[in-house]
Amino acid sequence: MNGSTETEAILRGVLDRWKAAVDAHEPGQVASLFTEDAVFQGLHPFSVGRRGVADYYESQPRGMSAAYRVRETRRLADDIVLGYLDVDFSFTDRDTLSVSLGVVLTRSKGEWYLRHYQVSRLP
Repeated sequence: MNGSTETEAILRGVLDRWKAAVDAHEPGQVASLFTEDAVFQGLHPFSVGRRGVADYYESQPRGMSAAYRVRETRRLADDIVLGYLDVDFSFTDRDTLSVSLGVVLTRSKGEWYLRHYQVSRLP
């Protein structure tokens, strides 16, 4: 793989697991994809750490699902990947919510984790 293809594959590897856990409404599994000290900003006030991530996804309605499209990736260092994505969150009882998502992944002991996650609603 070349650099950008490899970087996107790293990002997709983590985000595919994130999507599966979000779609299955498994907040603990979602949280396990984040570092212990991850900065997390959904559409509620930010939190730090896995507990805040789990609480956020526990508060989401069952039946919510996520579909993402990678817009940009950057390999900032051997163990750091930046990603910028479009994400559509679908619900069973309301319209789809489209957001932009910026993430930073870090590698620890051979595994990749989300260290920073920030959602933005753009017009």
